[in-house]
Amino acid sequence: MGLGGCIILIAVGAILTFATDWDMQGVNLDLVGVIFMIVGLIGVATFSSIARRRRVVMPPTTPVVEDPHHHHNRSDYSDGYGA
Repeated sequence: MGLGGCIILIAVGAILTFATDWDMQGVNLDLVGVIFMIVGLIGVATFSSIARRRRVVMPPTTPVVEDPHHHHNRSDYSDGYGA
């Protein structure tokens, strides 16, 4: 279940808990709604912690400073791809 599914669970749970007056024999819809919200929150927390661990941290880049007194010529590039 992805992040969208978790958010839907939270929304359905909130609707069942706060916005309905249905009486089903043997089923407490308020409790079912609270359970849906809790499961959705656990899913969001799990999803965000996994996403945080997968995030790649790039090392800080070091700026390249060229020597203004050094002039490049074609022989400086041994791989043939130099400009």
